[in-house]
Amino acid sequence: MDFELKGDYIELIKLLKVTGIAETGGIAKMMVANNEVLYNGNSEERKRLKVKKGDQIKVGEIEITII
Repeated sequence: MDFELKGDYIELIKLLKVTGIAETGGIAKMMVANNEVLYNGNSEERKRLKVKKGDQIKVGEIEITII
């Protein structure tokens, strides 16, 4: 799926919430802490990571491209 970024960046946990991958911020934080999130192909543990245009996020089978 593509996610159109409105500003300069979005924090990783907020992205997981607005795309519906995580129902709450707490669930989003747990997903990151449990190494369920890949950022540009690498496991990511920073909950407040600034995701920018051109980045790719993968959670399970769901892939998000930031445009």
